[in-house]
Amino acid sequence: MAAFRGPRRWLWRWRRNPLRRRSDALDSWVLLTAWVLTVLGGVVTGLAATQAVEDGLTRQRADWHSATARLTEDVPPAAGSGARVVWAKARWSTTDGAPRSGQVRVHAGSAAGTPVAVWTDREGRLVSRPATAAQARVRASLVGALVGVSAAGIPFVTGRLVRARLERRRMDRWDTEWQRIGPLWRRMTS
Repeated sequence: MAAFRGPRRWLWRWRRNPLRRRSDALDSWVLLTAWVLTVLGGVVTGLAATQAVEDGLTRQRADWHSATARLTEDVPPAAGSGARVVWAKARWSTTDGAPRSGQVRVHAGSAAGTPVAVWTDREGRLVSRPATAAQARVRASLVGALVGVSAAGIPFVTGRLVRARLERRRMDRWDTEWQRIGPLWRRMTS
């Protein structure tokens, strides 16, 4: 089993080593911190977003209700292969009996007085049909995943940038040391 060498290999960045520089230790802590924040931040933010979206959609299902609207005008039939669903003016009542009116989507050729199912909020304003419980779970999961991945990207990218800066600083120091030591090696080999 040469491929797996035991748990000592997993923590190689934190082992004692006389050749390990302070920048190597800092690099390993930056890496660990970035990964922990990436994973935890992404998961926590994703779960919070999922819960918030699901709660909002649950509130919509509770607050929005179906109402019957009546067309106030005749809708002309669709000409040829034109639109089959059109906008038309309709009137409905709120839960407290107040009259409301607005534009609703109906089939072309509908007559005035035709009943149309609409969805309204507590104030009687037209809204779209609320998401079912299954649709709400899917939407919430998708939003949570997107938010979680986006939130996880921030510490991941920040960690990469910090580590790149540390690497650039290490290379600059190495160049400085090589400029000082390099000429001594040439004298010894010639």
